[in-house]
Amino acid sequence: MILSFGNIAASIVSFLGDWYIPVNTVFGWIVLFLACFNVHRAVFFVLGFFCTRHFPPAKQYHKYAVLIPARNEATVIANLLQSIAKQDYPKEYLTVFVVADNCTDDTAAIARANGAVCYEHQNPNERTKGYGLKYLFEQIEKDYGIESFEGYFIFDADNLLNRDYISRMNDSFDAGEKIITSYRNSKNFDENWVAASYALHWIRSSRTRHRARSVLRLATNLQGTGFLFANELVKDGWKYVSLTEDRAFTADAVAHGYEISYNDAAVFYDEQPTSVRIAFRQRIRWSKGHLQAFVETGWYLFLNIFVGNVFRKREERKKMPVGKRIVEGVRHRFAAYDTLSQLIPGALIKAIGFVIVTFIFMSCHCYKVGTEIALFGGKDWISIVVRFLTGKELRVVIDPGMEAVLGNAMLSLFVFWLSRVQIDLANIFQGIYLFFTDRKRIKPMPLYKKAWYVLTWVTFDMFYRYSMYLALFMHVTWKQIPHTSTVTIEDLEESTQLSKEA
Repeated sequence: MILSFGNIAASIVSFLGDWYIPVNTVFGWIVLFLACFNVHRAVFFVLGFFCTRHFPPAKQYHKYAVLIPARNEATVIANLLQSIAKQDYPKEYLTVFVVADNCTDDTAAIARANGAVCYEHQNPNERTKGYGLKYLFEQIEKDYGIESFEGYFIFDADNLLNRDYISRMNDSFDAGEKIITSYRNSKNFDENWVAASYALHWIRSSRTRHRARSVLRLATNLQGTGFLFANELVKDGWKYVSLTEDRAFTADAVAHGYEISYNDAAVFYDEQPTSVRIAFRQRIRWSKGHLQAFVETGWYLFLNIFVGNVFRKREERKKMPVGKRIVEGVRHRFAAYDTLSQLIPGALIKAIGFVIVTFIFMSCHCYKVGTEIALFGGKDWISIVVRFLTGKELRVVIDPGMEAVLGNAMLSLFVFWLSRVQIDLANIFQGIYLFFTDRKRIKPMPLYKKAWYVLTWVTFDMFYRYSMYLALFMHVTWKQIPHTSTVTIEDLEESTQLSKEA
């Protein structure tokens, strides 16, 4: 019986090994296809260092609704509403709406006491932020009409706004932009390393994603809060109710031909998680929403790369001047390509490919031919350092047989892990870069803290990878991120002033 089982196992391994070369060839083409969606990012990184789009002062004021979905945010919502009340934008052009979404505390009462129009949404089966916004837009349509407001701001209850925030965003809106995002700073940057990793991530987004795309009139990505859009995008209500409504809204807007611009002068703040458990739970939700948005909209973006805006009617295109139609067609195709590049779960696809091609098929291939792996034979800097210190390549050779199968599987895991580690450690230099470029916007802190945060912020992308792996298999539900910071906009203005003087 044991011999029979061994023969069967050997036959299966031998069969899989015979398929290694064609499977590896197919995966090689997949990797090449994915690489085509990354070739432009180095240009964005360089352009973001030097450039961002600037908008002339607005010629007129526009009427806006400020929307705040809130669930049990009694601790922080008053500070946000007070920072809105202190805006230098004329009050008669602003109406603040809060949806107290499945609340069990005093959020609604506090919102009303601070001048907001508050609707209460109680439906335990509709618990995502997107459902709260959907309900809020339904109430606005019923009581005011969607077109009563030219544009809509979205904020989270823990946000705070610089006093000129809405004025600066109005500059972009008055310039004709339909969707605008802004600079996301942090209330609690220096609270601990978890908060700092988030804070640096948002700065990286502004510096390496938003700035270049706004200069090139493409579409950057919305990130949950701190953005403005024209009423025409919600003329039929809010329909994005997935785990990450921002990704779904971004992808759908780009698929329909909209630019998404960025205003670097409009600064707001939000509170970052400080618990590893809560941060990882949030990242899994983001990853699940990322996958959902890719499935829902990825095909439309891919199609738009080749045929243009599939949602724009032929009659509308014919009305545009020929030159403008050509320029718009090129811009839209590249924006669709760029947005799709952000949606494709590349890390997940590569990990699946590694498991199937290297861990399984290549390991089975070694049953007949044996294996020889250079543990530090790559071009990554860790391997180069090891080879320099040892003076040689560390190679492992195993003769054909089951030992080669198991040995290749384990050694391949090590090499794969090493490649991921060296990519993560390279982010240390990116952290130094961000502390330098945005030093006047980062609150003052001791040098030792900056050094510690630069070292630990590499965990942010590590969390992303592992959360993406888990999200593929997990059932994920929306859960509240607790907000407890009592920081006010006055506190942040004082620290910002100190940074500029330093």
